[in-house]
Amino acid sequence: MLHHLANNDTICALATPPGTSAIALIRLSGPESFNITDSIFVPYKKGDTIQKAEPYTIHFGKIFDENVMLDQVLVSVFKSPHSYTGEDSVEISCHGSTFIQQKLIELLLKQGARMAEAGEYTLRAFFNGKFDLSQAEAVADLIASNSSASHNLALEQIRGGFSAKIKTLRQELVDLASLIELELDFAEEDVEFADRTRFLQLLAEISKEINQLIESFALGNVIKHGIPVAIIGKTNAGKSTLLNRILQEEKAIVSEIPGTTRDSIEDTISIEGFAFRFIDTAGLRSSTDKIENLGIERTYEKIRQSKIILYVCDITQSTPNDLEATLEDFKEHIEDENKRFILIGNKIDELVEMPHFFNKFVDLETIFVSAKRNENINLILDSLVASVKDLDLGDNTIVSNARHLGALNKVAEAINAVEIGFHDGIPTDLIAIDIRTALHYLGEITGEVTNNELLGNIFGKFCIGK
Repeated sequence: MLHHLANNDTICALATPPGTSAIALIRLSGPESFNITDSIFVPYKKGDTIQKAEPYTIHFGKIFDENVMLDQVLVSVFKSPHSYTGEDSVEISCHGSTFIQQKLIELLLKQGARMAEAGEYTLRAFFNGKFDLSQAEAVADLIASNSSASHNLALEQIRGGFSAKIKTLRQELVDLASLIELELDFAEEDVEFADRTRFLQLLAEISKEINQLIESFALGNVIKHGIPVAIIGKTNAGKSTLLNRILQEEKAIVSEIPGTTRDSIEDTISIEGFAFRFIDTAGLRSSTDKIENLGIERTYEKIRQSKIILYVCDITQSTPNDLEATLEDFKEHIEDENKRFILIGNKIDELVEMPHFFNKFVDLETIFVSAKRNENINLILDSLVASVKDLDLGDNTIVSNARHLGALNKVAEAINAVEIGFHDGIPTDLIAIDIRTALHYLGEITGEVTNNELLGNIFGKFCIGK
């Protein structure tokens, strides 16, 4: 992909999802965008050309393949540098016939454009200074956002909130590094330009901010990908029926035969702006069936991965001893402050009155439902929302990108090495190496430090047309 940029090509691609639709949008970007469009487009207003058009204007007209009209279209004009890519750009809105889409792209290619590669429009925007690298990555997050929270997080990063934080930290390190480098230039005079006490204080402040960013990833990751909720319990407790009620569709097979669910079933829904990823798991029991046992092993793996656990029990079959033994098995998860454990007493429709022994588990959050009759399911949803509604992004900078997390961990290691170096009296030239390392990884986040492999990995994951 990157070698194309030196050629200053004009690129084109379908920017809307492939397939038949009411309309489709095809984008052109590059120095020949206007000339190529003029070669196939006849505007409704005679004498007009795209080359002479004012920026941010839309023009109605017809597309011709030689003397044969292909479609009536709208052409939007964006002039450099005030466009998404920073280049002269055109967007052609045509009818959504797959034939029209294909034929129009063929016309553009015949007139000298080439097909854009995945992420090439945003890559050009990055090279032309429209975004830094972390903002460009947030564009992909915005497209993939599936909840209000993930949408807001991506928007904040596109606006540059995260970038500004990283650039501030990097500048503070640059200032410190400059003093250290100056001392190296005057090493023979044994001069110290940096106040060591103030230097260590600044390092501690930077280290604290870096660690806060690292810790924020736990929140950012669940906002971006959805909060994992494992639905567990013994066979025939009603887990699959509960999942179907929550999702409001028949996602999981429901059967009275024990062991029907042999693998985990996942689906994500948005509840009041937050995405929850529900996982229906295999029932927990002793079994000689190898396939079912594999499903049970995966159940325990999903429990480890989840932030919230819904333990579903059949209250018509549960006894105090059974329930105590079961909860003892999950004691580590119940007491894990990073997980939330909710006891779901299912099948209340089959009871005349509620068993009194449940009162002894009052210290656990317990919700009684009938998954079969769809009773009290809203109480579960309310409880899930209550557990995250206080997650206010506010002015806090949240990390949600795994690449950024990896770079920040490298920065934290380098700064820790600098602090140890000062305390242990390590030579200044060696300390300077660790500071440069921290600067390198901070620069990788925003794109001040890049290489072709890094850019290829990032933009290669974008969709074509973006």
